[in-house]
Amino acid sequence: MKTKVAIIGAGPSGLLLGQLLSKQGISNIIVERVTGEYVLGRIRAGILEQGFVDLVREAGVADRMDAEGEVHEGFEIAVDGVSTRIDMKKLTGGDAVVCYGQVDITEDLMAARSSAGLETYYEADGVELKNVKSESPSVSFVHNGEKIELECDYIAGCDGFHGVSRQTIPAELRTEHERVYPFGWLGLLSETPPVSEELIYSKTKRGFALASMRSETRSRYYLQVPLTDKIEDWSDDAFWSELKKRLPVKAAANLVTGPSIEKSIAPLRSFICEPMQYGNMFLVGDAAHIVPPTGAKGLNLAASDVATLYKIMTRVYKEGDKSCIDQYSEIALRRVWHGERFSWWMTNMMHNFGDMSSHELEGETFERFMESELSYFTSSENGKRVIAEQYVGLPYEELAP
Repeated sequence: MKTKVAIIGAGPSGLLLGQLLSKQGISNIIVERVTGEYVLGRIRAGILEQGFVDLVREAGVADRMDAEGEVHEGFEIAVDGVSTRIDMKKLTGGDAVVCYGQVDITEDLMAARSSAGLETYYEADGVELKNVKSESPSVSFVHNGEKIELECDYIAGCDGFHGVSRQTIPAELRTEHERVYPFGWLGLLSETPPVSEELIYSKTKRGFALASMRSETRSRYYLQVPLTDKIEDWSDDAFWSELKKRLPVKAAANLVTGPSIEKSIAPLRSFICEPMQYGNMFLVGDAAHIVPPTGAKGLNLAASDVATLYKIMTRVYKEGDKSCIDQYSEIALRRVWHGERFSWWMTNMMHNFGDMSSHELEGETFERFMESELSYFTSSENGKRVIAEQYVGLPYEELAP
């Protein structure tokens, strides 16, 4: 088989890239190692920056997002019950974010790809990327017992942290930066109305909590927990009881509880791979970088990678200009590092490190510094603007002429 762009991974970044390329008449085939149902079972983020929203609209898959997604113009930061609202729209001159679940985005993109008759190979075994530094790279895999060789011009590695794409770059040629945090997020999804119309980030002596949502009737909540905790340690009742203690009084009074639809514990880490390109193979999204979810940047950074690669591929095939290919990693990494730094900063400020050491500072000293940092940035208009501008997201960079 032959195609112009082989996309490894059928998550939202791979599907979005495929849809955008197809709109430009650039052929692409997606290869995914798991089933579509498994992909849809991954409960992930739901806060979309304007840049991501614009890309979905450009891909022609925005009808449900525009109808059901909720525009959020601000969010709350609460410290020991005292809340400060970050008015993103006012502080940024009109920017906001959209609350629309990653699962919903993925469903929409899958449906669009299917209706357009675009090829996707699910449950592909033994995926291997070959000759990625040559002008004729290829992808081999086994599907339904048949060995398939997919010839292509370029490969987009959208296959996540544990995928094969990043490992294709020789270890001696890649630099990996990582920080593992000494706690995780216990998340619960429920068919209950949210406690607030906007997100609430809450820092307390008991630990961090986040009140989020997927819709007017579906809520997503998180608690900071030790890495040693297990799901079986947390009944629904125990989760609701602890959440109520960590929310501001007004929000706690509005809390509607119910059975969990999904419950999981996710460790937190910051991770970046440099470079994000090896020959004619490009890393996109979690294949190249992981952020702690505190800054709501994971899916949005993946979208900025997609935007950059999409622009490059469009110039290559529409204008015959290959001079921009080597710009991918440099452009993508600038925005990745900005998003990573913001997520690291928010994570440090909002969580309790207790007596755990962090960097060169012992736990208690670090805690005091972070309390002062949070107080400074939430008590002035300029400080709140710094948070707001980063939360709504930086504009996507243009390719050099």
